[in-house]
Parts: sequence; C-alpha cells; structure tokens
Amino acid sequence: MNKASKIIGILASIFALGLFSGCAGDAEEYDAIRDITEAYELAEKARNGQNYRKAISIYEALQARFPFSDFAKQIQLELMYCYYKVDRPDEAVSAADQFMRENPTHARVDYALYIKALTYFERDPSFLERWFRRDLEGRPPRDGELAFSLLRRLVERYPASPYAEDAQQRLVYLKNRLAAYENSVARFYLERGVYVAALNRAKGAIEQYNGASSGRDSLDIMAEAYEGLGMTDLAADTRRVMQANFPNDS
Repeated sequence: MNKASKIIGILASIFALGLFSGCAGDAEEYDAIRDITEAYELAEKARNGQNYRKAISIYEALQARFPFSDFAKQIQLELMYCYYKVDRPDEAVSAADQFMRENPTHARVDYALYIKALTYFERDPSFLERWFRRDLEGRPPRDGELAFSLLRRLVERYPASPYAEDAQQRLVYLKNRLAAYENSVARFYLERGVYVAALNRAKGAIEQYNGASSGRDSLDIMAEAYEGLGMTDLAADTRRVMQANFPNDS
C-alpha cells in the first residue's frame, strides 16, 4: 500500500469514528470522504509535479480540517517539505520544530530534523553563489554552524536513517567551509599583528572541524602566530606536527 492509500484509509477511519459533527446521511458522508480524499490526492499530484504553492494551499486547508489527528502529522511533514522547496524557511523550520516537539518518538522525527537542517544549509551559500563558483571562504558562514550542528545530530542519533548518508556528505562540505572561514578570519588578525586572536581562531578551526581540508593552513597560521608572540618552541612543535600530518605539502 502506498502512502496516498494509507492516508485515504486514515481519512475514511476518521469519518467512520464520527469525528465530524452533524447529522448527515450516508450519501452526504460519502461525498465528504470523497471530497477530502480527492483534495489530498490533488495536493499529492501538485507536490509531485513541483507545484508546491498549490500543494501548500491544499495541505493547509486539510490541516485546518484535521488539527488533532494522525492525518495532521502527515500533513505537517508534507508542509515542511513544501515550505522548504518554495523558500519559506521560517515556516519550514517552525513546522519541523513543532513536529519534533509534539512527536519526539515518531518514526519520522529524523525527516523533520533533516528538513530543518536543509533549510539552514541552503542559506549558505546562495544558489547563484554556488552556480558561479565564487570564492566563499572570506564570507561569514550564514547559518552554516547551525546547519552543521543539526546534520551532525541527525547522523549521530539516527545512523540508520535514509537521510544519514546525504547528511554526512553535507557535513563534509560544511566542515571545510566553516574551517576555511575561521582560517580566513585568523589570517586577517595575523596580518595585523593580533597574534592571540589569530591563534585562537586557527586552533578553533582544528578543534571544531577536525579533518577539514584546510587543516594545514590552520597549523601554518598557528606557527606564525606563535613566532609573532616569541614562542619559538611552540612554533617549532606546530611545524613538526604540520610536517608529520602533511608531508607532501610544501
């Protein structure tokens, strides 16, 4: 049985249990079920056809009609995805947060967490920046840290989730992106002789984003900062660590 059939079954059960008030006859009750199920199928068709705005309008109407049912939970999941696709991030995050708060043990909590993470991930950087391959290292990572935290939580808490593999790939991108930004800030301080600040940012890049592709740059900045502070022994130690971990880099 596919998802749409399951939802239709839920709808029929809701009517059968008398969750709708009134004294409608059998024919009227049948028409009500038919109208609601047709509306859901229309929303599914719109969503599958990427007409997300139309899907949202139908899902929101259905959600208002079924505010406290299992059906409403499914609609929340549908809506958060559609909000994400039409770039309504506040509503996508709000729907995801509400779902996770109200249904902490639900089987689809990983999906809600994934959609929330994607919403923040897509803010950093914008589609056009990625398309034209602009250098992003010197720009503040807008919402990147939050996306990183959410994706890491998904991977750690739900390793068997069907979204874990994609989350891991995005984590690698964000790790490199965030570490590169920290190095960019550290280099800014280093060039101005603010050695302690440069050292702290470079160390933070290594500690928070261990394994990032810019690890050698972090160590190089640390060594230069130590030298600027007159801590030659620590500078030498740092360069030995750099040589041991990156022997093929000049």
